[in-house]
Amino acid sequence: MKRQLAERSGREGEARAAMWLRAKGWQILSTRVKTPAGEIDLIAKRGGIIAFVEVKWRRRKADLDLAIDEYRLARVAAAVEAVAHLYAENGEDIRIDVMLLAPGAFPRHIENAWQP
Repeated sequence: MKRQLAERSGREGEARAAMWLRAKGWQILSTRVKTPAGEIDLIAKRGGIIAFVEVKWRRRKADLDLAIDEYRLARVAAAVEAVAHLYAENGEDIRIDVMLLAPGAFPRHIENAWQP
């Protein structure tokens, strides 16, 4: 039951992040892309940039600061390596972004969050 609630909350967070990105001029290319290395929540494009976005939704704003760490970003980076060539076919720059969301908090979009 707890896992199902977390799954539903995660999907809600991803939908909110996608709406926010669209409002900022991003085109959502794909959602919930599964790879052997893991899942990418959102893939978005704006101009010559393809962003692979990890979305973290927390019930409390205070928990956002601990929602993402090196281990999670490394997993996202491994997943991106598996599919980046499918999305950045025309020489676009690619990056890994993070969106942090919580009720009552303004969305935090951390651009280029992963620098190996």
